[in-house]
Amino acid sequence: MRFFSGGRRVGGGVGVGLLPTTKPKPLRKPSSSAVSRRRGGGGVGVARPFSPSSTFFAIGLSISLLFFLAVVIRYGVPSAVSTPRPRAVLTRRPAFRRPIPSGGGGGGAAASARGGEIGAAAVDITTKDLYDKIRFLDKDGGAWKQGWEVTYKGNEWDSEKLKVFVVPHSHNDPGWKLTVEEYYNRQSRHILDTIVESLSKDSRRKFIWEEMSYLERWWRDASDQKKESFTKLVKNGQLEIVGGGWVMNDEANSHYFAIIEQMMEGNTWLNQTIGVIPRNSWAIDPFGYSATMAYLLRRMGFRNMVIQRTHYELKKELAWNKNLEYIWRQSWDAEETTDIFVHMMPFYSYDIPHTCGPEPAICCQFDFARMRGFSYESCPWRVDPVETNQANVHERATKLLDQYRKKSTLYRTNTLLVPLGDDFRYVSLEEAEVQFRNYQKLFDYINSNLDLNAEVKFGTLEDYFLTLRDEAEKINYSHSGELGSREIGGFPSLSGDFFTYADRNQDYWSGYYVSRPFFKAVDRILEQTLRASEMMAALVLGYCQKSQCSKLPISFSHKLTAARRNLALFQHHDGVTGTAKDHVVEDYGTRMHTSLQDLQLFMSRAVEVLLGDFHDKSDPTLFSHFEPEQSRSKYDVQPVHRIIDLHEGESHSVVFFNPSEQTRDEIVMVVVTEPDIVVLDANGSCIKSQVSPEWQHDNIEKASTGRHRLYWRASVPSMGLETYYIAHGNKGCEKPTPAVLKVVTHKKLLCPPPYVCSKLEGKEAEIRNSHCTLTFDTAHGLLQKMKHRDGKETVIGEEIGMYSSFGSGAYLFKPNGEAKPIVEEGGHLIISEGPLVQEAYSIPKAMWENKMPISYSTRIYNGEHTVQELVIEKEYHVELLGHEFNDQELIVRFKTNIDNHRVFYSDLNGFQTIRRQTYDKIPLQGNYYPMPSLSFIQDSIGDRLSVHSKQSLGAASLKNGWLEIMLDRRLVMDDGRGLGQGVMDNRPMNVLFHILSESNVSALSSSHEVLNLQPSLLSHRVGAQLNYPMHTFIGKKPEDKPSKMQRRSFAPLALSLPCDLHIVNFKVPQPLKFPQVQPLDSRFAILLQRRGWDASYCRKGGLQCSTIGDEPVNLFYMFKDLAVLNVKATSLNLLHDDAEMLGYIEQVGDVAQEGNVLISPMEIQAYKLELQPQPIS
Repeated sequence: MRFFSGGRRVGGGVGVGLLPTTKPKPLRKPSSSAVSRRRGGGGVGVARPFSPSSTFFAIGLSISLLFFLAVVIRYGVPSAVSTPRPRAVLTRRPAFRRPIPSGGGGGGAAASARGGEIGAAAVDITTKDLYDKIRFLDKDGGAWKQGWEVTYKGNEWDSEKLKVFVVPHSHNDPGWKLTVEEYYNRQSRHILDTIVESLSKDSRRKFIWEEMSYLERWWRDASDQKKESFTKLVKNGQLEIVGGGWVMNDEANSHYFAIIEQMMEGNTWLNQTIGVIPRNSWAIDPFGYSATMAYLLRRMGFRNMVIQRTHYELKKELAWNKNLEYIWRQSWDAEETTDIFVHMMPFYSYDIPHTCGPEPAICCQFDFARMRGFSYESCPWRVDPVETNQANVHERATKLLDQYRKKSTLYRTNTLLVPLGDDFRYVSLEEAEVQFRNYQKLFDYINSNLDLNAEVKFGTLEDYFLTLRDEAEKINYSHSGELGSREIGGFPSLSGDFFTYADRNQDYWSGYYVSRPFFKAVDRILEQTLRASEMMAALVLGYCQKSQCSKLPISFSHKLTAARRNLALFQHHDGVTGTAKDHVVEDYGTRMHTSLQDLQLFMSRAVEVLLGDFHDKSDPTLFSHFEPEQSRSKYDVQPVHRIIDLHEGESHSVVFFNPSEQTRDEIVMVVVTEPDIVVLDANGSCIKSQVSPEWQHDNIEKASTGRHRLYWRASVPSMGLETYYIAHGNKGCEKPTPAVLKVVTHKKLLCPPPYVCSKLEGKEAEIRNSHCTLTFDTAHGLLQKMKHRDGKETVIGEEIGMYSSFGSGAYLFKPNGEAKPIVEEGGHLIISEGPLVQEAYSIPKAMWENKMPISYSTRIYNGEHTVQELVIEKEYHVELLGHEFNDQELIVRFKTNIDNHRVFYSDLNGFQTIRRQTYDKIPLQGNYYPMPSLSFIQDSIGDRLSVHSKQSLGAASLKNGWLEIMLDRRLVMDDGRGLGQGVMDNRPMNVLFHILSESNVSALSSSHEVLNLQPSLLSHRVGAQLNYPMHTFIGKKPEDKPSKMQRRSFAPLALSLPCDLHIVNFKVPQPLKFPQVQPLDSRFAILLQRRGWDASYCRKGGLQCSTIGDEPVNLFYMFKDLAVLNVKATSLNLLHDDAEMLGYIEQVGDVAQEGNVLISPMEIQAYKLELQPQPIS
């Protein structure tokens, strides 16, 4: 096949690659001036001869322009030109209306043009300002316990009547106390049946629905008649799909890749099935809110959001100033392209007692499903609802209207949103009828009495927001001096996020940042495996559309969809949060495990297809010659390495897939049974290598497993494959260098062969590479300091500690005082030194006899010009198992010499960073924040310590110079938030950090007030390599000779992409439909992110790569031997193709015709495109 002809030369001789040896094309299209110069034109610096005709032409053109200007000044601009843009259209890049404040991460648009540095948004409110201002006194406000006694004069609605939209809803958790399937069978299917039947009876009735996971499940069971009725209700506006994601995702732990995937999966299914795309977001139950979610929604075409669970003191402050509705703007958005309108609910909960007004005892009387005959509990305030009739309608209606009026005084407009629902409500037709019937009687009474100046009706979010925007257009609600937004007038602009959430009594929901950390780690592994699988599927379909190999991704499409949905399901705010019942966690875990196995099987087969190694050309979907290097035997165990066991004369192929945009040059590792082996590259050339013992967790007398870790340096092309060989008995190559072992132990250690062991003397031990020297305290095995090659020292001060808790649970963190160190003198430390890897492995001693909840390794690597050389790798093996650790929460703490003023920066969903500050006026647990992938501390002179994590956890900086991260928690008791159990299902797990010390990042003011600090380019690379590691595949059977395999490399990209450009995903959204869809429909999609980076850090951070500022990207020249066609910008959910409406910056030329991509720092942009194999000359 032509797909496999030719090859990329690897070194010199033997290796044959997949791709032809064509000259790599540039990633940017030559400029017109360059083309002109090549054609002999007169570009810059070329003198043109004088031309009389050209001079006369210029004079004539000038006279014509002056005449045109005179006409415009005299008669004005013609109406067709000057007609204003319709109000409803979302605008792209408004003009600069005010100066941008200094102190951000760069200098606005001008800075953006230079590099990755970013500006700072001008806003009316920041959440930092709110925290600085609020005293957090937790005062009792009376009937509205977290507020005040709300009153009104009565004339507030004289000029503009009160317009109330009562929005019926049912919150359906896809897993919590029951599994998603159990909930569906017991409740959700009946709720959806009820909605269809009840709304069909009366066109005045409305409803909103959010979770597509349940709707898709119901759709499979529903009759054609029910489907038709449901669609009709959606199309006529009675039923609105809000959000429309697969789930209502968590916003603290979820990575932005997974958020995009779950929104895309739900929105796409909805659009294909019913033909609608949601415009309004409804997120009433996530435990805090991230600015990243607001950004992603905006770039998916959403205009409005509703949120609920924010700190009750923040709600009170915002309500007092009528700022509960605002424009959410990204803190780095100096040009107002990310603005989205937000409605924040003012009270404690989204249930009916806390949504009609400030007095729950009264609102509960209007939850008619609490009347006798229904299964819901009666009102706790001991006054239950009664049926509305002619005799009581006046009293009941005026009492309800009084609550509506009081609630409306907390907002600026006279348009009011009143949700009407709770968890799994409207489960029967009788329940729906009692709510709709009674409320309609109340509405009819209020609406028929004109002197009440109110109009009340059932509505959807779309009804509410359209009416509110109409009112805001007619009446100016802006406060004096308010900056506002061009998105909608009359409301303040706000930046920041809403963590950490507290619902009452200074109870902070910071525990769920760490609950069930084992499954938080599995979540990330499934993400990175899904992303790599999507890439491989797209590459297979791109390069071999007309061959049998395209069968592979097409036949796998059902399992690919299942993997997307299983990942999406776990993003639910009781999934990745770790806040579900044990058997529900098992269900989530089993689903993810199944998809991981499926994806790994697909990737193993795709490796062969991309390398052209068909053993059965008739059906490439059959078994593979390869298998993944790591695998799990069940859903709740750690992955284990495939052991390579070779006999004399045999070799094993090892293939690496690099999912990154840049070539990966790093030290890699496999586990072998014998050290008497060698490593060969794809050409058969010898590779220097190292062997070190493989250690066990808790048996120091037999610390080694008897197996060996084999290390060597590998180089793998971007988004490509590279093959290496492990051979036994190759006499022409140097054997691996065994590590030298130095030991501190009070017990006998059996020195594993072929290693040389010696006793380590002294109080300190060191490991070093060319970049730094690490010093350890031998008594505790903990990392103490880092000495850089320039002589500068950074104190690390590693400490392992434990919080004791009473009252902590899956949601809440409620420690009894500060964490206490648990490592005592007398543990075991093994120093392993080799030419590629240096390691310090410690099994520490603690108060628990013969039981230690943690052991840890510290590694540094030798690899010139690699990212690995610059990081410290910390791996913690955690086993918080057994009653000894009940009500304990395990942390690692770094007590550095960095003067950070108790300010640190953590990431939001892996997308952006945000400033965090420790406040004495709130308890310790309120100063813990989510750490999905990164935290760093920094001093005023630019010294920074960053900790990158492979999974989401929680972090804090409780004292100056400290950065602590919680690793696991084991809790006996329920914390009173509905789950009804503690968290006792801990699993053994490994937590992996990459620590980076930098000394040339942006300097800070002494007050550490800067909100917009960004990682350096180097830090971005460190995070990318940790979160998107290479995927390793091993031949199932040994080979006699390495030379038998003909194609060993696959390099699809023309060049590595710039360091600040990240491919979020590259996929075929619908592989099953791939053969049927016309190529003109753009069957591929690519999502690109331009990372914002710290501009003061040296431009490339010592890396061998460019930035977008140096090398603009042209999609037409991105791939080797693939023609890129029909490029068009689209939304992040791939459903809107109006780039201007989405807020994308203006592209250079026509992207569909020229392929140029222009992306501002921090932005993610999606493109649909078509790929066709180019003829090979």
